[in-house]
Amino acid sequence: MKDNAHALITGASGFLGGMILDRLSDTYHFTTIGRKAVNAPVHLQMDLAREIRADIPVQQVVIHCAGKAHAVPRTAAEEKAFYEVNLDGTINLCRSLEASGAVPSSMVFISTVAVYGLDEGELVSEAHCLKGNTPYGKSKIAAEQFLTQWATEQHVQLLVLRLPLIAGINAPGNLGAMIKGIASSRYMSIGNATARKSIVWAGDVADLIPQVQGKEGVYNLTDGRHPSFRELETCIASALKKKQPVAIPVQLARLIGYAGDMLGRYAPVNSDKLRKITSTLTFDDTKAREQLGWNPSSVIEKLSTAL
Repeated sequence: MKDNAHALITGASGFLGGMILDRLSDTYHFTTIGRKAVNAPVHLQMDLAREIRADIPVQQVVIHCAGKAHAVPRTAAEEKAFYEVNLDGTINLCRSLEASGAVPSSMVFISTVAVYGLDEGELVSEAHCLKGNTPYGKSKIAAEQFLTQWATEQHVQLLVLRLPLIAGINAPGNLGAMIKGIASSRYMSIGNATARKSIVWAGDVADLIPQVQGKEGVYNLTDGRHPSFRELETCIASALKKKQPVAIPVQLARLIGYAGDMLGRYAPVNSDKLRKITSTLTFDDTKAREQLGWNPSSVIEKLSTAL
């Protein structure tokens, strides 16, 4: 790959997209698309969920990061929003590339392990069937399926990266909530906290992209260590110079979960969320290591020095 190749990135105002834009600014000449303006050589302000345009510059690679996540839909309109952003936004991006005569030679699609639809399991591989049953998971499955067909028709080399929990400075989602909770001494551990989760360092994902431009296929990415909740809690507390979080018995946590079930949408914790917290769910990234040369950092080690 030549330096300063032209690349289009969506979702550059988000956590991972912003990381990619920042870390690869010396590798790619970026064009960004999004509703929020970002600092890039070329920025096209548009709402991919609702617009198609025909003035996108010619690109060699498209990095599609834009997506809706980290929210639990509580209404039909909120559920619909997942499909508008994750599926319609993907379709409109591709139609815009066609209309602009800017169909790239390769595309990287940032997807999610939520497509597997699992709450527990160990070393789940890419061969596992897609049973995503949330609006997030189902909309990402539909986007993957659309892109697979579109890439075949347009002769685009498509690389799909399925990511678990993403770690980094100011990370969103559950990890961000854990860090804020421990920082404010409002976080409580549950039981022995032995449940293990796959996780990946955002900077490693960004650094992989130029190395695999032109590759095809679907790959899980993790740090390969799959830390337990206790390991994460201890690491974060130590890095923040906070005491180890207080642990409450599992039985007490279940009572809190039952209370949350009765309170409904206003409860911060319910039985379903508690079950996910206390269940191990890890994913196998052997395929990426063997075929892409994936050699990630330890998230625990990164967090211990980054916070």
